[in-house]
Amino acid sequence: MKSNSSVPTTVDEYLAEVPEPAHSTLKKVRTMIRSAVPAETTEVINYRIPMFMFKGMVMGFAAFANHCSLFPGPAPIEAMQEELKGYVISKGTIRFAIDKAPPAALVKKLVKIRIAQNELSQNELRKKR
Repeated sequence: MKSNSSVPTTVDEYLAEVPEPAHSTLKKVRTMIRSAVPAETTEVINYRIPMFMFKGMVMGFAAFANHCSLFPGPAPIEAMQEELKGYVISKGTIRFAIDKAPPAALVKKLVKIRIAQNELSQNELRKKR
């Protein structure tokens, strides 16, 4: 991201400030995520990065100087350890090259796991009430 810019308030504003090749890569990632989430999902800027929200946080994404990242949270990463070999991962983050988006099937699977987790959490909360 450009350091002299104002803080973006929409995903489009965020992407407008991301230089190539990360800009094109993150646009692809955004399209992948959009194709896997329910219609009621919203896009927000949270912690200064784009995030998709559906019954909680689904996934965030961001560009950095030397890499891009997905932020699906720890459960999807833990569930997909084998498929994520070759990526730099941490507790809730997956890093990838600024010029190469992860495969759509991988991103969609991460999204589906996170949505299922969010729905389960919401159902458990309803049961407690």
